[in-house]
Amino acid sequence: MEAESAPAGRSLREATQRRLQRFSELRGKSMAAGEFWDIVAITAADEKQELAYKQQLSEKLKKKELPLGVQYHVFVDPAGAKIGNGGSTLCALRCLEKLYGDEWNSFTILLIHSGGYSQRLPSASALGKIFTALPFGSPIYQMLELKLAMYIDFPSHMNPGILITCADDIELYSIGESEFIRFDKPGFTALAHPSSLTVGTTHGVFVLEPFNHLEYRDLEYRSCHRFLHKPSIEEMYEFDAVCRPRNFFQQEFAGSDIPSLKLEPEYVYTDSLFYMDHKTAKKLLAFYEKIGTLHCEIDAYGDFLQALGPGATVEYTKNTSNVTKEESELVDMRQRIFHLLKGTPLNVVVLNNSKFYHIGTTEEYLFHFTADSSLKSELGLQSIAFSLFPSIPEYSTNKPCIIQSILDSTCSVTPGSVVEYSRLGPDVSVGENCIISGAYVKTTAVLPAYSFVCSLSLKMNGHLKYSTMACGVQDNLKKNVKTLSDVKLLQFFGVCFLSCLDIWNLKVTEELFSGNKTCLSLWNARIFPVCSSLSDSVTTSLKMLNAVQSKSTFSLNNYKLLSIEEMLFYKDIEDMITYREQIFLEITLNRKQSD
Repeated sequence: MEAESAPAGRSLREATQRRLQRFSELRGKSMAAGEFWDIVAITAADEKQELAYKQQLSEKLKKKELPLGVQYHVFVDPAGAKIGNGGSTLCALRCLEKLYGDEWNSFTILLIHSGGYSQRLPSASALGKIFTALPFGSPIYQMLELKLAMYIDFPSHMNPGILITCADDIELYSIGESEFIRFDKPGFTALAHPSSLTVGTTHGVFVLEPFNHLEYRDLEYRSCHRFLHKPSIEEMYEFDAVCRPRNFFQQEFAGSDIPSLKLEPEYVYTDSLFYMDHKTAKKLLAFYEKIGTLHCEIDAYGDFLQALGPGATVEYTKNTSNVTKEESELVDMRQRIFHLLKGTPLNVVVLNNSKFYHIGTTEEYLFHFTADSSLKSELGLQSIAFSLFPSIPEYSTNKPCIIQSILDSTCSVTPGSVVEYSRLGPDVSVGENCIISGAYVKTTAVLPAYSFVCSLSLKMNGHLKYSTMACGVQDNLKKNVKTLSDVKLLQFFGVCFLSCLDIWNLKVTEELFSGNKTCLSLWNARIFPVCSSLSDSVTTSLKMLNAVQSKSTFSLNNYKLLSIEEMLFYKDIEDMITYREQIFLEITLNRKQSD
């Protein structure tokens, strides 16, 4: 790709590789004070997720995959109403205060929001977005290690405070060799990436104070006049967020939506992670202690950052167009946060040679792992990562992606598909644009193009069971209807859900859905069979998928059926980790024998 041969692309790749190498050297080593984060905290949505995260962290520490001598925590949201990542931030501050008292006022803290159920990338639902596997490294890197690697230079140039980031995005950047990103100013400090106006409509956008430097620099410290959350293009113009090049500097846009677009006459600076100093964190904590319990979703970006900068106004607090569920007290809570934070500075670290990638949907996941040559080059992503699989022809540009899996030599995986933590036996054929996760396919099978297949271990009444979610990668699991008569509006693998139920010999009743009976979706539809073995589970779910494709009957009447929602409730994390470990050991042994 043209952009990758440019100096900007090369320096970005080299800077990324340097950070990965430095992190690799720290894995399993004890950190001295000030050398790394004092605390790394991950948020969880509920106690099941909290337990899953703790188990995986424990495994990583035991296997020396993370730096040691660091306090790793999982902070769970309180039971009850969803509180959003802003509410999770407030909750995490309270947890820090309880654990450390005044001691945390001298700590550098990394807070990673990973509390969602990942309905748009359900292969991450059981074990968490922050533990999503990446196709490189030995042992395989997951999002957690990548985050720690990319932020490796931050703690030593940071005043005590908290850096807040999300689990499903990647920020890459290059700056001068003698330069460092400093988080040493009072208030908030946010990273900013040049992006197209279209990308700006789905992100936060900074309206920066005027700047008198004519030349671009990779790193610029700027002040923010105001922050716009997911603005329209018209609003970007209205509030002077749109920038025009100061010279003819050519660079790729940040943002995965248009990975090879050059810097056009107009662009905006969009957000990613942000930092707050300890004094600001204490101010927010005091506010949280005063209100007691939250009953609405607070957005750490939309509700904290929009209150900042001299140009901030209270109008945004009434705009609920970007809110998934409007609670009665949301506007009041936003206004209280606005008045609390008004006048707090928002400092912006502009990274002109940077990229921001989001990997939170099946579409993004498949694109970045199989087709995106930019990210592949920058991170060194591999087509076959720590796996046993017949080689892929080198001349093939669009390839499949195989992560920590064992595939028989007679298997075929079509380009554009991802297979992770799976075993595929003889004559298994995987169509294009599939996601296969945690599966075991013993015998001859055809997985149709655009299939999503993800197996979970379950603990039910003390017994180990298995269930495999099988649907289309483009299915909208979040789309819901309020009544049984509207179930016909849902689609499964591109087919009317009502027709699918006929194929499986299932009736439309309230019993068909778990959880909230006025919120009916593929997420809480009881359609996935429970089986006694992992391979039977995959085979059975593939039969229901193939039945829909061929429009032939496959009765599910004789099976115990679960929804994805219920599968997550019954999930057996220990068994899933054990299955992955067995694959890891077999690959390791095979490699030793080959050597």
